[in-house]
Amino acid sequence: MSAHYFAHESAVIDDGCQIGEGTQIWHFSHLMGKAIIGKNCNLGQNVFISDNVVLGNNVKVQNNVSIYTGVICEDDVFLGPSMVFTNVTNPRSAVNRRDEYAKTLVKKGATIGANATIVCGNTIGAFAFIGAGAVVTTDVPNYALVVGNPAKQIGWMSEYGNRLEFNGKGSAQCKSSGDEYRLNDGKVVKVRSC
Repeated sequence: MSAHYFAHESAVIDDGCQIGEGTQIWHFSHLMGKAIIGKNCNLGQNVFISDNVVLGNNVKVQNNVSIYTGVICEDDVFLGPSMVFTNVTNPRSAVNRRDEYAKTLVKKGATIGANATIVCGNTIGAFAFIGAGAVVTTDVPNYALVVGNPAKQIGWMSEYGNRLEFNGKGSAQCKSSGDEYRLNDGKVVKVRSC
């Protein structure tokens, strides 16, 4: 264990794995040698991080999550308990498809709820919110709120994590932070921070 991060004695960290300062790695987790983990991350119990996975800074990975080759999570991403990433679109036990791993990008500040499934090859937009148990089969826009199987968009979320209610002029305000957002042509942008 390095002095710049914490790893529980039951964690397995393969040689070559890069781990940022302040990161915490808990019971029975396994990080492979070509994984890159940012600063101040928290990896819960029984987390698996494969080769060539990249986690940004302040990523929270809850218990029982496996992150496979091809997944990149930017800063401030939250991965809920037992959520699932796939990395092959048509797996077969008898067919080796390691050269077909598809990339999955989870952009800054996105939340993926407990037991959700993210089918590989898709992008989860910045500050998007994937509801518990959702099955994501397509790209998700920035700030979108999606639920269900297959996941469908039912609204928009603020960076703070509150549902946004847009008025007839396409404006909304986060009830907790006071930040203002604008909806135009199916895209949300933050126009003022408080």
